[in-house]
Amino acid sequence: MAKVKSKAKSNGVHKKVATHIKRNDGIPFDANLFEGININRSAVERRAATIGKRRSVKKQWQAAWLLKAITLIDLTTLAGDDTPSNVNRLCAKAKAPVRQDLLEAMGVQGLNITTGAVCVYHNHIANAKAALGDSKLPIAAVSTGFPAGNIPLKEKLKQIELSVAAGATEIDIVVSRELVLRSKWKELYNEVAACRKACGDAHMKTILATGEIPTYTKVAKASIVSMMAGSDFIKTSTGKEPVNATIPVSLVMIRTIREYEEHTGYKVGFKPAGGIRTAKDALSWLFLIKEELGDEWLDPQLFRFGASSLLGDIERQLEHYVTGRYSASYRHPMA
Repeated sequence: MAKVKSKAKSNGVHKKVATHIKRNDGIPFDANLFEGININRSAVERRAATIGKRRSVKKQWQAAWLLKAITLIDLTTLAGDDTPSNVNRLCAKAKAPVRQDLLEAMGVQGLNITTGAVCVYHNHIANAKAALGDSKLPIAAVSTGFPAGNIPLKEKLKQIELSVAAGATEIDIVVSRELVLRSKWKELYNEVAACRKACGDAHMKTILATGEIPTYTKVAKASIVSMMAGSDFIKTSTGKEPVNATIPVSLVMIRTIREYEEHTGYKVGFKPAGGIRTAKDALSWLFLIKEELGDEWLDPQLFRFGASSLLGDIERQLEHYVTGRYSASYRHPMA
């Protein structure tokens, strides 16, 4: 059986493309950047329908892409019954996401593969920090009244400050959907900018909760405003809405990222979250990023999946590649 290692190097899947990304400092509010946006829903959905059909990867190439996907996962536990032991197990899985025997069979044990980060509620930041030990894995904390975001701005800022003080290196905030629905763009800008200031050195991912935004046009405008206000990432969903990450809404957001870079020179990251459960799903988003933004975005500094169950399916697919057989999920240590 061919090893993944040589193929991964040749196709660039595991080559670290992004070195140092200049942080998005934001720009002054400028309505001219988004007032003329009007998204053609039919065109977006026609383009989105081609993702996953224009490219097909098999065998060692597919294995290499799936290993890349693992490095981009924000391994997440955001359940009401989370306990310290759940978080400890999550962190152990994040540090060693694939069984050693599978890595050795593929010849990639030297790549030191980990997930992109772990994501927890504020109360479990200390647990995650202790469990990760000397690992350099980022700790992301959801904040600002997650998932609804319906609390006063003063309380949102306090939550951010407490999470940063507790050790979170990334903060996932949620915007006030009312501001988007009522097209209060300057107020949205001010809110996101205040949150960015409260984050300090911690990187900020701004969740738009696109399943609760009725049009692609509003999604695009909210994306632009959030980037203008200094977001390091824009993120589709909390994972708690009835509709979470979809390819069409991701396409809209990704193209605003491209336009923002062309206008300002700042590269902003993208994070789809919620409902991404299978290796096939992950490949579709990777292909979308490669086609729309290029290889530079295939890096945890610029792209993440928000997921909890995705890793299990990827590991099953990798075992199939190694052995030719699909395994039961209980064969893999659970996150």
